[in-house]
Amino acid sequence: MTLNESSAGQARVSSKRRSALLAGCAATVLLTVAACGGGTASTTEKDGFAQAPQKDGAFTVWVDATRLAAAKQYQQLHPDVKMSIVSYDGNANGSNYLQTKVQLFNRTKKGWPDVVFSSQNNEVTWAVDAGFAAPLNKGLIPDATLGNFAKGANDVCTVNGTLYCLRNDLSQAVLWYNAPLMKKFGYTVPTTWEEYQKLGEKVAKDHPGYLVGDAGDSFTPEIYLWASKCGANHITGPKAVSVNTTSEACTKMAKLMDVLIKNKSMSISGVFSTDFTKNKADKVLLMPGPAWFGGAVFKDGLKTPAKQIGAAPIPQWKGDTATSTGNVGGGTWLLSQHSAHLKAATDFLKWVTTDNAYQGEKAPGFPAYAPAAENWLKAQDASGYFSGDLGALKDASGQVWPGWGSGQFSQEAIWAATVKPGLTQGKSIVSMLPAWQDSIVKYAKSDGYKVSQ
Repeated sequence: MTLNESSAGQARVSSKRRSALLAGCAATVLLTVAACGGGTASTTEKDGFAQAPQKDGAFTVWVDATRLAAAKQYQQLHPDVKMSIVSYDGNANGSNYLQTKVQLFNRTKKGWPDVVFSSQNNEVTWAVDAGFAAPLNKGLIPDATLGNFAKGANDVCTVNGTLYCLRNDLSQAVLWYNAPLMKKFGYTVPTTWEEYQKLGEKVAKDHPGYLVGDAGDSFTPEIYLWASKCGANHITGPKAVSVNTTSEACTKMAKLMDVLIKNKSMSISGVFSTDFTKNKADKVLLMPGPAWFGGAVFKDGLKTPAKQIGAAPIPQWKGDTATSTGNVGGGTWLLSQHSAHLKAATDFLKWVTTDNAYQGEKAPGFPAYAPAAENWLKAQDASGYFSGDLGALKDASGQVWPGWGSGQFSQEAIWAATVKPGLTQGKSIVSMLPAWQDSIVKYAKSDGYKVSQ
């Protein structure tokens, strides 16, 4: 289910408000903001929204720590462009920082960033109704450019046919593995989850201390439960979600994880924790994880030497003919309707999502823009870091299971608050599935979702 459907209700409300605004301000090209509840400056209706008066000066871009390099690279390559770079948390783990700040800016009528990156894929569930996200396919971004994004990449950005953000990267999950260690121990990369569990049990017995996975991060369900087709987060329509965490698809994966957590072949530390980096960096045999794990986790975080890490298709349940995988993040770029520097901001938005200088050569994750993705794969091969090619990433980009949506509530925040503490206390994931469901229902209802169970 895409946000084209899941946010339709909000979009209709936003559309009605927009129509009422335009009707109340007379059918002219220039709209007086004062007559519409704002200041005294005039705005121009163009590209599908009422644009603020344009000014000289620097445009402002908000980025997280990872995308800071992209903004700085753009500044270096475009020295004549005036820009202000602000670093923030990127809404990591569903912090809602951006939404909270936009609410403040809407009240004070100032402060909006011109362009912003979010690590979340659900921002349009509120940013459209809040009048923050500008439509991009009404004239700002050429159709030829938009047509080159991977199929379905921008579904999370689309509401009723209007595009309100651009996907940064695709975060499809694959099975990362340490090729030299696997060969040394005489192991074969598993192709089914059943084989994966048996290997984890063998590793615990014959090579204790080594790992076949990690369950310690807030995005754990997006790797394992999503890939297993667990219907915990099925966005079924406008502000509607179906939640079922105790189906066979959920319980069999939870049981698999419980077995491996108990025998310690699956960590609960989290790949970014100090404990993992210090004590487990050289103990990873297998690691299901998103596309960006290759660079962000193995190369930069764990400092795994070159020619060790390879990528294989994520395992499938035996007998399941419909290949599926999960997705962890990817992130989106939004352009503000309030921007007084639209040309500069739009130029940056196009560059940061499509240009080979960043996406094709420097980006840590698999680009959502298909031509850049091809160059990115070539760059990874040419880097000499990985063992073998990364063709599994390209294949997995079209295999993300569509039954897990991007609602306004954060599944990562829910898992972190509900399940992760229990893991540290020795509780099994299976035993916490009902509590996880209750928590999802609570979060969803608090955001106005109709919930079916």
